[in-house]
Amino acid sequence: MQKKVRDMGIVIGSLPIGPKNCITDVAGVRVGHMTLDEKLNQDGAYACTGVTAILPHGGNLFQHKVTAASYVLNGFGKTTGLVQVNELGVLESPIMLTNTFGVPAVTQGTLQYMLDANTEIGNSTGTINIVVGECNDSYLNSIRACPVSAAHAIEAIHSASEDVAREGAVGAGKGMICFGYKGGIGTASRIVTVEQEITYTVGCLVLSNFGHSTEFLADRYQLKSNQSDSTLSPTDGSIMIVLATDAPLSSRQLSRIVKRCGIGLGRTGSHFSHGSGDIVIGFTTAHHIPHASNQHVETRTQLREDHPIMNQLFTATAEATEEAILNSLSQAQTTTGRDGHVVEAYHFNEK
Repeated sequence: MQKKVRDMGIVIGSLPIGPKNCITDVAGVRVGHMTLDEKLNQDGAYACTGVTAILPHGGNLFQHKVTAASYVLNGFGKTTGLVQVNELGVLESPIMLTNTFGVPAVTQGTLQYMLDANTEIGNSTGTINIVVGECNDSYLNSIRACPVSAAHAIEAIHSASEDVAREGAVGAGKGMICFGYKGGIGTASRIVTVEQEITYTVGCLVLSNFGHSTEFLADRYQLKSNQSDSTLSPTDGSIMIVLATDAPLSSRQLSRIVKRCGIGLGRTGSHFSHGSGDIVIGFTTAHHIPHASNQHVETRTQLREDHPIMNQLFTATAEATEEAILNSLSQAQTTTGRDGHVVEAYHFNEK
């Protein structure tokens, strides 16, 4: 098994990590993958892609929504559901990740999953907002063949668990490229403490598919690798970032926090290129908001804006994002895809 960068002596930031150093350190959060790695009928065609599902909790997400927000660092991306997330400040479906042309099928599959679990949707109550994000994996995946189906989305959801999430070339990350090497899924977490009594967890999961050269990485993290720089010339690429926390935050406070994911992304060398879809979706599990209520008011707890814990959460967000990106590289394996294209794993030398 590939190692996380921390296991190789590369320590990002100063805050402590969670026991799994994973987004699932936030209690209740679940991650599932469905990976496609197979030849297709056409000559040279290959399915090198997949679906990743992030569930805020193990209950009925439509009936028990969570507070959420999103932020677009650069909008060259294709997503569903973010307009309503930002308007209402809640998330009521799994967050789904896949390749660019897989968004319609994954939206359909996730919708079907939620309809099966909630027969009242569209009948006795309103509709549902499905959230899906993507990156372009067309160098390794025969993206025009649209190999991802609605059933694959449902499979990813059913596989979700609170275990340590698999990383690298798995699920939606199967065909992704980062800094010219194999990228994909990466995750990390941080713990912040209030007055030595109360702790909050911040977890980050990324789908990395950006960057041109590892020279910056070698300098930034003082890596001494004999591996030559990749000869690939990828497009501007993209990254989807999912941030989870159990800190009691309003949607507006979450929108402030998820912006700090851009700091972690920038530390790895990204400058949010013209053609890069750099999008963050965040949620807190502190509030389970019922779909229906007879009350005309509701009460939620939230942190004070001027308390030092907010700055700790900002720091935790930046650190977890940066480390998750590096883990997406370190956990990935050399992958062969369409037309025999090969993308090598990047070799981190242990310090």
